Amino acid sequence: MLSYHEFTQEYADLVEEFMAISSLDKSRDFLIQHGTILLQENASNYLLLASLEDEMNGFRDKMRLTARQSQIISNITELAKTMRSHPGNVIIPFFKRLEEKEHFDGFMTGLEQFVANLIKRAVVKRREMDEERAREEGVDLKDIPKEERLGPGGLDPVEVFESLPISMQEAFESRDTEILKQAIMALDPEEAEMHMQRCVAAGLWNEG
Repeated sequence: MLSYHEFTQEYADLVEEFMAISSLDKSRDFLIQHGTILLQENASNYLLLASLEDEMNGFRDKMRLTARQSQIISNITELAKTMRSHPGNVIIPFFKRLEEKEHFDGFMTGLEQFVANLIKRAVVKRREMDEERAREEGVDLKDIPKEERLGPGGLDPVEVFESLPISMQEAFESRDTEILKQAIMALDPEEAEMHMQRCVAAGLWNEG
């Protein structure tokens, strides 16, 4: 199996072509023709990352189309597991289901939730990148106006960070998730949950 890097070198153009297809019928036909490539995990990861990148770059309409194509792949993969069949064998059954209002509405509901999560993740990711750039340039987060540094839940990451137990502060500074997990497990469950909810609201932690 190809590594992700090898996959993108060889098949990025094909995945990009699939990303740009707006018609469901044409998406079905393209998958029937290229399913051995597009139904791989690497293709699914490519679509997910492309969706996130589109949103971060402000291309909301492009993101929504890429996200839909990503969800088509994910749904076919899940349907194949349910039917205990190869993903390539359930392409046509999946698109047949989409012709039924109940299944189509369910697919669209799942897509809207996926898009909402992408939008939230893009906000967090952009903030992480800004913070990383600030560290590299020697800019203190405290020097950024408070209204500009507020997290997705409206909390100030500086204030939330300073309110954390020392063990959690050190874990965040180390950027080591294992150390953070250990610090959380050492706390009372209710206290740990409260701190993590505040971290999510401040953009210090991504719950997804």
